[in-house]
Amino acid sequence: MIPRYSRPEMVAIWSPETKFRIWFEIEAHACDAMADLGVIPQENAAAVWKAQDVEFDVARIDEIERETKHDVIAFLTHLAEIIGNDEARFVHQGMTSSDVLDTTLNVQLTRAADILIADMEALLAALKRRAFETKDMVRIGRSHGIHAEPTTMGLTFARFYAEMFRNLRRLKTARAEVATGAISGAVGTFANIDPAVEEHVCAKMGLLPEPISTQVIPRDRHAAFFAALGVVASSIENIATEIRHMQRTEVLEAEEFFSKGQKGSSAMPHKRNPVLTENLTGLARLVRGMVTPALENVTLWHERDISHSSVERMIGPDATVTLDFALARLTNVVENLVVYPDRMLDNMNRFRGLVMSQRVLLALTQAGVSREDAYKLVQRNAMKVWEQGADFQTELLADDDVRAALSEEEIREKFDLGYHTKHVDTIFTRVFGD
Repeated sequence: MIPRYSRPEMVAIWSPETKFRIWFEIEAHACDAMADLGVIPQENAAAVWKAQDVEFDVARIDEIERETKHDVIAFLTHLAEIIGNDEARFVHQGMTSSDVLDTTLNVQLTRAADILIADMEALLAALKRRAFETKDMVRIGRSHGIHAEPTTMGLTFARFYAEMFRNLRRLKTARAEVATGAISGAVGTFANIDPAVEEHVCAKMGLLPEPISTQVIPRDRHAAFFAALGVVASSIENIATEIRHMQRTEVLEAEEFFSKGQKGSSAMPHKRNPVLTENLTGLARLVRGMVTPALENVTLWHERDISHSSVERMIGPDATVTLDFALARLTNVVENLVVYPDRMLDNMNRFRGLVMSQRVLLALTQAGVSREDAYKLVQRNAMKVWEQGADFQTELLADDDVRAALSEEEIREKFDLGYHTKHVDTIFTRVFGD
């Protein structure tokens, strides 16, 4: 999590100031609930809120922690300095540190998820707009990196939209996974704190009570959350890789916007490199790299240990900040991508009709030729295009065996591009609706 790949709104969620503010709110709401139950005096609960508008001194809390070697105790000590020792007497009554830490982490993750969901919605809007702009722009489809059959640029964008729409659902599910809180005390039995306190705190913090906690909230929830982020990162890389391919000099069907004054190379002034999508590829690797530690955090000893803690202190901010930046960057790339339709047609026609081979194959079989023989007839003419630069249609028209089955008109008809785009509208309706 470095400034180069960070955006302020997401970074703020993970700042010490935000963390301590959430800690305070959890403790204050817990005191309110305990006062309502008659466990602590109302005046003590009310006194806690004297710190509501106070800016907690992070340096002072760190100073106390250097002595106590315990972050929650350091915070509670500082809180008592603000509101008074006697007034703070019942703060944290019956609670354990994980009640504060786990509930806070899940508040932060849900807030982070809200930003990521908004990011995704912006990306989807950009992909949809570009899909309709380029719906009928014919380009060659590729398999194994080799020319296959015609498709359209719009279908490429639509495919990415559909993938990211699935990711939007995954992010919403991931948010729901971690939107729980626990105020259940040592080993999660509520022995020293009433379950009603947990219900009150969770309602105030926008969470649901964890059905059963063991002193910590079960980490399968967090594993699912970070796994979802990893899938989103992989989809980002999927789109970035396609754009990087399209920008290759030999392809150049699209490229990242190159702004005035931008430089592509310190040595070669002619360069226009796909630096943004290359960057996205690297950022995706980082986010995915945080998934495995989250999965390994699921296994904890007995009712709790803190082997998960150091992991989450790093991957919580790093994964969400990085993914937030990556989604915003990808949206910018998609919105400003420069598309070259003429180059798409040039690339498709580079092998002089070769990409229509399947249509000829099928026509021969429909005319009574066995599939084996039809394949041989088409392939022997196709190889002349590969090896000699011949024109595929011309070779077919000159092949007596092919002409024995198909007329000249039937052969020429098989080179109609419209045949390959006739169901584009149907696909768009499936993806985007009516």
